[in-house]
Order: sequence, then structure tokens, then C-alpha cells
Amino acid sequence: MAERDAAIYDGLARVPEVACEKGAGLDALLKGAREPFVLRGLVADWPLVAAGKESARAARRYLVDRARDRPFSVSIGPPGHDGRLFYDADMAMNFRSGTGKLADIFAGIEAAEEQGEQRTVYLGSIDIPSHFDGLDEANSVDLGAREPFRSIWIGTRTRIAAHNDFPDNLACCAVGRRRFTLFPPDQYRNLYLGPIDNTPAGRTVSMVDFDAPDLAAHPRFVEAMAHGQVAELEPGDAIFIPSMWWHHVEGLEPFNILVNYWWRDTPAWLGQPQAALNHAILAIRDLPAADKAIWRDLFDHYVFDAGKDVTAHIPEKARGILAPLTAETAGRLRAFLLRMLSK
Repeated sequence: MAERDAAIYDGLARVPEVACEKGAGLDALLKGAREPFVLRGLVADWPLVAAGKESARAARRYLVDRARDRPFSVSIGPPGHDGRLFYDADMAMNFRSGTGKLADIFAGIEAAEEQGEQRTVYLGSIDIPSHFDGLDEANSVDLGAREPFRSIWIGTRTRIAAHNDFPDNLACCAVGRRRFTLFPPDQYRNLYLGPIDNTPAGRTVSMVDFDAPDLAAHPRFVEAMAHGQVAELEPGDAIFIPSMWWHHVEGLEPFNILVNYWWRDTPAWLGQPQAALNHAILAIRDLPAADKAIWRDLFDHYVFDAGKDVTAHIPEKARGILAPLTAETAGRLRAFLLRMLSK
């Protein structure tokens, strides 16, 4: 692996750290938050954290004892893999995916440890309630009225390319250490994003290798780093990553566990913006420039500006989907789109 160009990281800002108690204090911090922050020791009382401080094997035993008898999805790098779950030279994935019992996956990790082998093994975004009994109840964060999706991320030393997510995210370091390098949403141009429809884990990723940035190929990455923030989490620490913030994530120890909570402050029946972007690529991007200009203006009118002039002249009962959406009108709109896309 090439040595990291230290000059690129000189002066990188630290993610701000804030103090709060669980419960109402955390709820108040998260409400409307649009900037990242670190919460030291937020989950230091978790039994999983205590098991990890005893040893990596103790943490694995703790999980296996609570794992359901079902397959777990896993990504495995070939011999000599450097932990960067990314593309190969042909833009295929540089790891293979499979499934297995959690105990068997962990046995493979332990066998490699005993033989002194460097292996890349990664279980990403495992749904906690469907894969474990009692894990969530014993290791939880009170997020108030939010109804988050609860995931666990387990693996050896790994590097996950910078990407973003639509939901807000509270990520809790349970075992090992994690480094997060964050960028505001507007830095996407400077991160040199890869394909939308061929990704390592469903989200578009930065093509820049953060350990060895090629500034000849990616010169604007210097500007991205000027806006970047970095945080290293110890066991028990947590970080809040707001919606659409780019984050590069590294598991720094031979064995690492992260638990995260995703949620949206908008109703669950609203559509996914990424689906709208994909459909716009299909329907609008390749139109003649004059036609695209018309549609850009219409999108501003109906979507991005959406002022009172859009509906003021229409009787209130006849405004349909131009009125603020409800679960009922959103359902009708979704059904209409499904019919249109099936043609």
C-alpha cells in the first residue's frame, strides 16, 4: 500500500465534540441538527462495549450467543487484500460476497488470526432485530419518538470509500476504533464520484483512494479536504452524521464493531430522492439542451421553489398532488408511477 500523502491531511478540522446525557439531552441535540458532532462515551455502558474491552474473542462470543440461526451476508477479500472494499481494475468489486452462519464466519476470522494472516472480512449493515435476539434491548440508545433502522457492522481492518446516505445517522463505536472523514454535501464535485448503478454497497462512492490520493487524476480533492473534518472513535463513542454528508470510514483495529441508527424526520411514505434522480437520468438527461432547459424551469416551479403561485388559482379541493402530500395522495402518486414505469 502506498504511503498516505500526509500533506493532504495537514490541518484537517476535527469534528466538534459535544457533551450530553442520554434521553432528552440527546433528543434536543439531534432535533434539526445539520452539522456533525461527536459524543464521547455515549454508549460506554453497553455490555457489547465491555465484552470488546475484554477481547475481540469475547465480543464475538457475545454476538454469537445472541445470533439467530439464519444466514449472515459477508464480504471477503482475496489473499493480500488491503481492506479497501472497492473496485478492481475492471470496475468489478474487489471482494466476493456470500452468506454463512455467524459462528462459522467468526471461526474463519479466528483461524486467520492464529495463523498471522491478514484477511478482509466485512459484515455490513446487518439488521439487528432480524439477526439477533436481545442485542438491541441490551445495547440501545433512546432516540425519543424516532423509529430508526438499527444496523451492526462487523469486520477486520477495512476502508469504506466516501459515500453519503439520505437518512440521518448516529454511529456508535462498540469494539475497536473507527476513523470518520466527513465532507459537507456540496463537496460531491471534489470527491470524484463513481457510477450510480455499479456500487460496492448501493451508494455512489468517491473514486479517490484516501490512503494514496492521485492528485494528477483528482486535483479537486485538495479542495474537498479543505472542507473536511475527521474524528477517531474509541469504544463507547458515537458520531452524528447528518443526512447527505459524505463519510469515509476506516476500521482501525484487527477486529471492529459499529452499531448505527438511521432515521428520517420526514414521513416514511414519502419517496426516495435517489429514485427521482435515477428517473430524471432516464427521462430528461439525454434530451436536447433546449428541452432540458424547459424541464429545469418546470422542476424549479413545481419542486424546488413550489411557491403559492403554483396552486393559488386552483380550487383547494382540486389541487391533488400539488397540495402538501398526505399518506393517501402519496400512495396514489406511487401507484401512478409504478403503472407508468411498467409500460
